[in-house]
Amino acid sequence: MGTAERRGAPEDDVVTPEAAPRGAQAPDRDVLADEGVAVTERQLSSDDEERVQYRPLWIEEPARKRRLPDPVRTAAVRAVLIIAVTLIQAMVAFLCTLAGSWLAFPMVLSSVASTVLATWGVLDVWVTRQVWKQRNGVVSAPSSSARSLRRERRRARREARAAERAQERIRRRGGAGQLSHP
Repeated sequence: MGTAERRGAPEDDVVTPEAAPRGAQAPDRDVLADEGVAVTERQLSSDDEERVQYRPLWIEEPARKRRLPDPVRTAAVRAVLIIAVTLIQAMVAFLCTLAGSWLAFPMVLSSVASTVLATWGVLDVWVTRQVWKQRNGVVSAPSSSARSLRRERRRARREARAAERAQERIRRRGGAGQLSHP
């Protein structure tokens, strides 16, 4: 078993990442010299060999949610900008009211109008999302119960077709091979 030391500053007994060979666990394409942390393992053996392993500073993980469609994302950005302007107008209106400025009344009126506009922006995002889903379809996986019901119906249809073909074959032969007639 070996001990592991993290490289904080270059010392005499630690191999720098630029001079050390790359290990099999971190190929050249994944880790560059400045992107990884070098870990020196000292093995307690008679020949006192050192191994340098590279670990990346971060590991990219796949996104959990898919990206929003372009029209929906555009509507969402527009709504966020309108909401931000509305909040700024409301704050200016409040401060102007506290200061007793003549600008308070026009700012209150514009804040009310911006609130209506912000509500429209949020509804626009919702409607755009619903329209996009209807036009482009929703990817859905059937539940296991629906899958099993479909499987049973297919099996019943297959068996009915097989029984029909067998009955047709018997009729074509003229009843040969049948022990009794129904």
